[in-house]
Amino acid sequence: MYKRQPQIGQEFILEKIVKQDDTATAYGSGGVDVFATPAMVSLMENTCLKLIQPFLDKGWTTVGTEISVKHIKATPVGMKVSCKARLTSIDGPKLTFEVEAFDEQGKIGFGIHKRHVVNLEKFLQNLYK
Repeated sequence: MYKRQPQIGQEFILEKIVKQDDTATAYGSGGVDVFATPAMVSLMENTCLKLIQPFLDKGWTTVGTEISVKHIKATPVGMKVSCKARLTSIDGPKLTFEVEAFDEQGKIGFGIHKRHVVNLEKFLQNLYK
């Protein structure tokens, strides 16, 4: 499962520029052309995935199992957003992360995300049972 053990407190940051495809209008989650909550959640999940993936053996990955976030500020198209993920708990295959999202003007969201380490081949086989 782990080729090397991740450590509590490890962090990773991922950045992107908000595009029209990232807006609430495009996602269908609202009617305003600002960074959508589902887009922020996707950025948070992807940041956690990228934090942990280098520690996993070949053929292993993580799947998101729970997320609880607050989206506290709107971000316009064209602005840079970033997410910082910090690993806060390791319980065998169960991982917990604190996530924070920012735009160029400050914090836009925060929360907790949980992921589970899985063997990709076995996970996919179990989909059809």
